[in-house]
Amino acid sequence: MAVSDSLNQSMERAVEHYSSLFTLPPYGKVILLLALTCVGGGFLSTIILFPSFEGFANGILLGVSLFFVNLIIDHALGTLILGRDPIYDRRRVVALSLFCWGLWFLFIFVGVVFAEFIDLLWAIRFCLLGFSAVTILRQIVLFSSSSADDARLFAVAVLQPCFCLIPFMIFWAGIGYPITSVILFFISSLAVSLISSLLFVSVLNSVGMQTLGVPSLSILKAFLLNWIADLNAPFEGLLEKFGETQNVEASLMKFDSSKPKAVIVVPSIHPGPFKNIGSSLLPSMLKSVLEKELNCVVCVPHGLFGHEYDLASQIQSEKVISRIVEHAKLEGSEAKATPFIKVSEGLATACCQIFGNLAFLSFTLAPNTTEDLPRELGSFVHQEVEKYGVSCCAIVNAHNSIDGVIDVQDALADFRKVAASCLKKAASLKRLPFEVGAATVMPKEYSLEDGMGAGGITVVIVKVGMQKTAYVVIDGNNMVAGLREKILSSLNSIKVEEGEVFTTDTHSVNAVVLNSRGYHPIGEAVSHEKLIEYIKGVTSTALSNLEPAKVACKSISIPDVKVIGEKRLEALCLLIDRTLQKAKKAAIPIFALSGLLLMSILLLF
Repeated sequence: MAVSDSLNQSMERAVEHYSSLFTLPPYGKVILLLALTCVGGGFLSTIILFPSFEGFANGILLGVSLFFVNLIIDHALGTLILGRDPIYDRRRVVALSLFCWGLWFLFIFVGVVFAEFIDLLWAIRFCLLGFSAVTILRQIVLFSSSSADDARLFAVAVLQPCFCLIPFMIFWAGIGYPITSVILFFISSLAVSLISSLLFVSVLNSVGMQTLGVPSLSILKAFLLNWIADLNAPFEGLLEKFGETQNVEASLMKFDSSKPKAVIVVPSIHPGPFKNIGSSLLPSMLKSVLEKELNCVVCVPHGLFGHEYDLASQIQSEKVISRIVEHAKLEGSEAKATPFIKVSEGLATACCQIFGNLAFLSFTLAPNTTEDLPRELGSFVHQEVEKYGVSCCAIVNAHNSIDGVIDVQDALADFRKVAASCLKKAASLKRLPFEVGAATVMPKEYSLEDGMGAGGITVVIVKVGMQKTAYVVIDGNNMVAGLREKILSSLNSIKVEEGEVFTTDTHSVNAVVLNSRGYHPIGEAVSHEKLIEYIKGVTSTALSNLEPAKVACKSISIPDVKVIGEKRLEALCLLIDRTLQKAKKAAIPIFALSGLLLMSILLLF
């Protein structure tokens, strides 16, 4: 198969973890929530212990003091210490403080309960314990996510809670608690929090070292830099480090009339893993470069390969593109083609058209889910086409329907049957002169968040005799079930009798939205009617420029290309689960021991 079942499952779990990431509210809302938390928490914790007018006034004063001290310190830390950290802008710095206050006030209110039933001293002890918990949390979060040096991160982690402790200390001094005790605990707390946080971070990093030879948190930081700041170099540097070298291929079909008319390129490369990493942008990049080089319409449908053939970096993509461009200036020689043939059996559907001794085939399971297809299907097709004297073959995974999960191996027998039947029927048909028309549209209203890549919508029309066939290629990662059928039906109204709809499987749309998949397939976030209008419009343009054509086909070999590889990709996906499991196991002993040690120190005062 293109990817093993275990790899598919690992990818799904990784997407689930990714989709659990939260989107922070706007800066103004974060400030408002911080104000409500500080003022409300400070007031309630005081008024419960001191139910009087003086307690009311002191509670308001404490809460307001906490808010303004927090705000000033966060601004100073963000500006002076974190500086130009791409992760921690002022919103995220304040949001981190907001989450920490949630933890701190939890400890404070537990202390208030103890103080009500035992002694007032317990309120102070739990507040100080909460201070320690916050310094530990801040260190872990910052060490795990920021690329700043450790000294700066330690300063940012401890200075904010230290300054926020001052209003508490002033309040405690007013009720007669010895401040020297707080200072002694403060020193002990910093030492314990630093040791426990570094120990926890070390445990997490050990999972990555054992799995991939890279610290787990280095991978997380690289991912965050890409997700938040669009920086691809840190993550691609890691992929280059543990990727593997492979020879890859691309099938290219070039249609010429009086000048180059259209090119269909099918790389044996998966356009992933996500966003602008690796080969995620390859379909639109390849389309753009070839169109400028050849001055014709280009489309890049998906081949029969899975995530194990994701390229490690955009540098590798550029190497592939450069090699394809070198071999793209071939001249069309085959002037006759068979009509378009479509055969369905069981779950599978195959489409085929033969141009002289060149064949173009595509496969789909639509309306069932059509994801990455088995590589052995490609091997089978290449064996079959030899029976009919076909010298070059381009094989496309239509990747045009998503609706739940289907085991592709169960459909492999059906794929073989329809491939053999479709080829046999096509080869038996008379070859006739043909015409080609092509056009592209880039809908400005659709974005990556809507599931549409930079390659837009391309239509190549092939007319053989009276039959007009549309090959519709959309730069997206799959499409919702049923949309393919709507598109093909709508083309009948403009007298296009046959056709197939492909997506490029671009992963430039992945990891840009937070939902269960991490992306929107075509048709999930956009109006079907509007999309179909675009497709009919570009199809009409392609029909209007039909010209007699010839076609050439070439299989291009690209040696020594760095791909992520199945084993490494699966290890990378599993790393998330393994690190989380390790974190759960390590958290209880490390933090329970730290808590007991800190409480023992508090009981001495």
